[in-house]
Amino acid sequence: MSALDSRAPTAPATPPPVPSAGPVGTAGRLADLLMGARFAVTGGREGWVRTVLTAVGVGLGVAVLMVAASVPAMLDARDARGAVRGVSVFAPDAERSDRSALFLEEGTEFRGKNVHGQVLQPDGDRPPVPPGLREVPGPGEMAVSPALRELLSSPEGELLRERLPYRIVDTIGEKGLVGPRELTYVLGSDGLDEIGTAHRIDHFGTDHEPDALDAVLLLLVVVVCVVLLLPVAVFIATAVRFGGERRDRRLAALRLVGADSRTVRRIAAGESLVGALLGLAVGAALFLPTRLLIGEAELFGISVFPSDVRPGAPLLALILVAVPACAVAVTLFALRGVTIEPLGVVRHSGVRGRRLWWRLVPPVVGLLLLAPSIGGIGSDEETIDTYRIATGIVLLLIGVTAVLPWLVETVVGRLRGGPLPVQLAVRRLQLDSGPAARAVGGITVAVAGAIAVQMLFSGVSGAYTKETGQDPGRAQVHVTGSVADGDEARELTERLDAAEGVRNALGTTNGHYLAVGEDPNGDAPYTQVTVADCATLRELARITTCAKGDAFIVPSGEHERDTGVPGARLDLNTPEYNESKGVYEQVGDPVPWTVPEDARVVAARNSPEGETTHGVLVTPEAIDVSAMRDARAEVMLRIDPRVPDVEEHVRNAAETGRPAIDVLTLTETREAGEFAAIRTGLYIGAAGVLLLIGAGMVVSTLEQLRERKRLLSVLVAFGTRRSTLGWSVLWQTALPVVLGLALAAVGGIGLGAVLLRMTSTPVAVDWTSLAAMTGIGGAVILLVTVLSLPPLWRMMRPDGLRTE
Repeated sequence: MSALDSRAPTAPATPPPVPSAGPVGTAGRLADLLMGARFAVTGGREGWVRTVLTAVGVGLGVAVLMVAASVPAMLDARDARGAVRGVSVFAPDAERSDRSALFLEEGTEFRGKNVHGQVLQPDGDRPPVPPGLREVPGPGEMAVSPALRELLSSPEGELLRERLPYRIVDTIGEKGLVGPRELTYVLGSDGLDEIGTAHRIDHFGTDHEPDALDAVLLLLVVVVCVVLLLPVAVFIATAVRFGGERRDRRLAALRLVGADSRTVRRIAAGESLVGALLGLAVGAALFLPTRLLIGEAELFGISVFPSDVRPGAPLLALILVAVPACAVAVTLFALRGVTIEPLGVVRHSGVRGRRLWWRLVPPVVGLLLLAPSIGGIGSDEETIDTYRIATGIVLLLIGVTAVLPWLVETVVGRLRGGPLPVQLAVRRLQLDSGPAARAVGGITVAVAGAIAVQMLFSGVSGAYTKETGQDPGRAQVHVTGSVADGDEARELTERLDAAEGVRNALGTTNGHYLAVGEDPNGDAPYTQVTVADCATLRELARITTCAKGDAFIVPSGEHERDTGVPGARLDLNTPEYNESKGVYEQVGDPVPWTVPEDARVVAARNSPEGETTHGVLVTPEAIDVSAMRDARAEVMLRIDPRVPDVEEHVRNAAETGRPAIDVLTLTETREAGEFAAIRTGLYIGAAGVLLLIGAGMVVSTLEQLRERKRLLSVLVAFGTRRSTLGWSVLWQTALPVVLGLALAAVGGIGLGAVLLRMTSTPVAVDWTSLAAMTGIGGAVILLVTVLSLPPLWRMMRPDGLRTE
């Protein structure tokens, strides 16, 4: 007897228990789902690793969806706080009492950021107090927001402190701020009586409602929402398929012990359901610190309080229901192409190629849904069929995702030869290109949507971008404001001319005056008188020759009576409004001035700020500017843009201690506020979506590497260079990426063309934006690949060959 025969006989291995028929019907299906749930949490290391990966991936997507669902609440909270502290300047002034105060809205700009300001002068002991404060600051004192206090106390705020040199006595609370990073202040004053633009109020708060968006802007909002949220949905659908290959092999073992194909599908659905439910918990856990981070961040000048970041109940309920349902549906859909037999798993993609026809159905249906709106959306309309249009856009973009696996399989199936890393990558894709195509599906949809929305923005921007008539080539900054008299206007011009970075200051002093003896409450015309040197007057009128003492008359085509005539006697002492009597009265003696008899009639010329000046234009030698009461100063500045903070130096020089001095940077065009706000929302959302896709792709890549850990170790054990394997992984990622971005470009241009035709806008491709969007998508993929290299090196160690 041999040594083998001398061994004591062993009892046959006890076969695993065959699942009993158990409950049937609904109870049986529920039992199968519960079994899958147990496998997800008690299926050993492989089971819980897959569950953790799924939960992390789904959790990232859920966190983004919860932030997106919080956007309406964030905007409503900002609008509500803005309305609570607002004052309607169009409402009649309040009666003067101990409960009233003079109010002036003012502010400034500092390095591209708006600094909001309110100036108050109480009329009595119980004035209206702005929200967020306990009392009104005294004259020369101000209350500031926490962000403004921080800025003013830092070295970066040195130039702003010169403009706001007042003593800080209080900090504005949350109720008085639209956002935590807002720069705002409330200033106490005792000089608003001299400011004609001040209003008397007895309370804060307005009932202002935002203007309704027109149809084109509504279309932009719908497109932006779809473009930003659909990649998140694609990402979640991809996350629930993490570890699919290992799960299918476990399901084959269940077939071996007697489970039928329907049972294993329900078990797989239960396993995915647990991962999705855990993903909801992970998403909620990620959402909480994200709220705090959002409260600390400021993007494009917008910040919100953490308490504002709360998803609405209907949207939150939709997320809680849709995510688990999506997990189950995607799992069942994925298993349709897999035959799980007792002796193994057969994937149909390796035998029969993917079919194209059904993948074209969604975009075709999407086009049919959008077709009725072609040429029917204009800025003069107020409504659109939101749900039909949104569904059509979703189906078009889903079509891009659906075609991508077919495109990758078709292209890589025809590739032959090449360097060894390329051959390894191509062969792996030929065996199963599904995971690689799914990994880049999110970025493909995001890039396609970004290209389409950028085309739409570029196409309709002309309707929301107006020519200002300003000429930055002649002057770059315009300063204007009320002054006490002509001397103060001249001093302002001299200060601005001496400011750092100012090349030239062209200043004017102007006022509107009645003829001597005219009734200020009648219908007598006021004549505008503008005083400046010859160089400045040439910017306002077409003057050929000019010398000191000259005077000119610029006729007005609309108000001939306001022009003035040579020899006219004007009273430079402007009447003042008597609030108690409700009439204008002459205070003091008249200050007569006669328009020179030799005043020449000249044609008007648009000034650098795009305005036309009419009336009497005179040089300082022909009039006593110090006698001009209730004057207005206007200064056109030519600046050197190479000087750092030149505009801040200009604003500091313009500060006179009196409110209502405005500094305007001249531009040729100006965008509508709603259009700019939608585009800002797109940029903020796109940044978040790209971060999500990048993080999700890192998880997906690590999952794929984990699936091939043993194969990589075998190749290294047989002498394959690590660099070869590294390059093969790069090529394996690069090929689907290139195909995905090419498909995204085609799909994005197609969708953009349809959207432009819906708004009756000529179809044009912004190739620069297309290249930028595609480049950003490629950069995200490259970054993900680089981050996956360290785990790749660790997985190529010999201990990867160990098995149980």
